[in-house]
Amino acid sequence: MTNDADPRVPRKLIPRGLYARAALIMFLPVVVVTTVVSVMFLQRHFEGVTRQMTTSLSHELAFVARLVDGAADAEAARRAGVSVARPLELDLTLPAQAAPQDSRLFYDFSGRVVTEVLRDALPQVISVDLAGDDRRVVVALEGRQGPYALSFDRRRVSASNPHQLLVLMVFTSLLMTGIATIFLRNQLRPIRRLAAAAEEYGKGRIVPYRPSGAVEVRVAGMAFLDMRNRLERQNEQRKLMMSGISHDLRTPLTRLRLGLSMLGPDLPPEPEDIAAMEADIAEMNRMVDGFLDYARDDAQDSAPQPVAAAPFLEALVADAQRAGQAASLIQFEGDPQGIATFRPDMLRRALENLIGNAVRYGSRAEMDAALGPRSLRIGVEDDGPGIPEDSLETVMRPFTRLDSSRRRNSAQGAGLGLAIAADVARAHGGQLRLGRGPRLGGLRAEIVIPR
Repeated sequence: MTNDADPRVPRKLIPRGLYARAALIMFLPVVVVTTVVSVMFLQRHFEGVTRQMTTSLSHELAFVARLVDGAADAEAARRAGVSVARPLELDLTLPAQAAPQDSRLFYDFSGRVVTEVLRDALPQVISVDLAGDDRRVVVALEGRQGPYALSFDRRRVSASNPHQLLVLMVFTSLLMTGIATIFLRNQLRPIRRLAAAAEEYGKGRIVPYRPSGAVEVRVAGMAFLDMRNRLERQNEQRKLMMSGISHDLRTPLTRLRLGLSMLGPDLPPEPEDIAAMEADIAEMNRMVDGFLDYARDDAQDSAPQPVAAAPFLEALVADAQRAGQAASLIQFEGDPQGIATFRPDMLRRALENLIGNAVRYGSRAEMDAALGPRSLRIGVEDDGPGIPEDSLETVMRPFTRLDSSRRRNSAQGAGLGLAIAADVARAHGGQLRLGRGPRLGGLRAEIVIPR
C-alpha cells in the first residue's frame, strides 16, 4: 500500500518570514498555555462555585417541597408553599405543566452541574429548564397534589461575573501581545537592515549600514562590514595591480625593444648593452615576483599555527644574512620559547619585504621583537633617509614609491613591500605601524599581531 501523503505539507503551514516565525514562536506557546490554564481554572473554579451554590439552594427547595407534600389539599399546599417560597425568593406555580425533559443552552456549561446537583438532592425532580429563560431556573417536581414548579433567579446557582475574568484576561493578553509585537519589531529591524544591506551588496550597490540591535546581531553586522571592506579592498587592489603591471613593465620593455632595434647582423652587441638588457630583465623579474607575492598574500589560504617566536625570527635573520643582506636580531623581549599563533609563510614574506626595503634604502637592517601576554611585536629599522610624516599612510598602498625621498639605491621594486606587510598584519588581526627609528634614524616598521 502506497502512502500518498506529501511530507512537505507541514512545512507549507510554517511561515516563511522571520517576523512571522518569531511571532509564532513567541505567541503560540503563550496562547496555548494561557488557554489551557484558563479553561482548567474556569472549569474547576466555576464548577465548584456552581455546585456549592446549587447545593445550598437545594435545601431551600427541599424545605418548600416538604411543606407542599405535607398539605391536605392543593389549595393548602399552594398557600403553605407560597408563604415559605416568597421569603426565600422562590416562585411557586401549582399546578404546573412539567417539561418532558431537562433543557439548557449548548454553551451553558455550568447548567449541567446545576441539573446534576438538583437531581441528586431532590429525587422528585421531573425536569430542570435552563433554556426557556436564561435568567431564570424552572424546576418541575412531582408532588402529592400533582406536578408543580419552583423558579428562581439563575444568579443564585451560578457565578454572576465569569465574563469579567474573561474580559480582563483577553484585555491583558491583547495588551501584552501589543507590547511584545513592538519589542519584536524593534529586535527584528536590525536583522532586516543587515539583510537589505547584504542583498544590495550582492547586486553591486553599497548602501550605508551601521550595526545595531542585540549583541549577536551587532557581531553579525560587524562581520558583514569587515567582509564587505575586505572584498572592496581586494577589488581595489586587483585594479591597482593590473594598472601597476601595465605601467611598471612598460618602461623596461620599451628599453629592451629599443636595445633590440639597435642590434644588427653586422654589428655585434656591446657588453654594456648586454648588461643593460640583463638589468632590465632582472628588474622585470623582481616586479613579477612582487606581483606574485602580493597576489599570494591576498589569497591568504594558509591556516594559523602555533610557532615559537624567537627561533622563527632567528632563522629568518639567518636566511637574510646568507642572502648577503646586512640584517641582525638585536633584541628579543619575553620568553625565548614562547609560542605565538600566526601564518608562518605569510609573516616570513612580510618580514623579508621589510628587511629587503631596509637594506635597499639603507646600509643595514636591525630587528627587535617583544612577545607579550597578548601580542607579538616585531620591528625592523634601517639607517636610510626615512619617509616623511605626511606620506606614512600613502606608502602602505600598493604600487606606491616615494623615489624622491628614498633613492639611495638604484634598484627599485614594484612598490608592494609595505603593502604586503600591511595586508599580512591585517590578515592576522593586527596592524603595520611606520615611523622614525629611534636608534638608526631611518624608517622603523612595526608589525603588531595578537598572540
